[in-house]
Amino acid sequence: MRRRRYNTCMYHYDPNTALEELTEDATLPNPVHVRDMILRKHPSTDKALELNRLFVEYQKFFGETQKLGKEILRQLTS
Repeated sequence: MRRRRYNTCMYHYDPNTALEELTEDATLPNPVHVRDMILRKHPSTDKALELNRLFVEYQKFFGETQKLGKEILRQLTS
């Protein structure tokens, strides 16, 4: 298995690298980085609206997942 050194390039600005990391490591990029990826692509108005709808859902579920993960870890450490 090919191992990349952590953060050797600014992965959060490259959607392809973020997708590769998601596939390899099962980690989700921070919503701030996802928003940066969207903005740097300069999508058309229609595409930007659709991406924004998806992003809002992503952001919501990302926050909920963080809360659940913290609770699980709290219970495991107590």
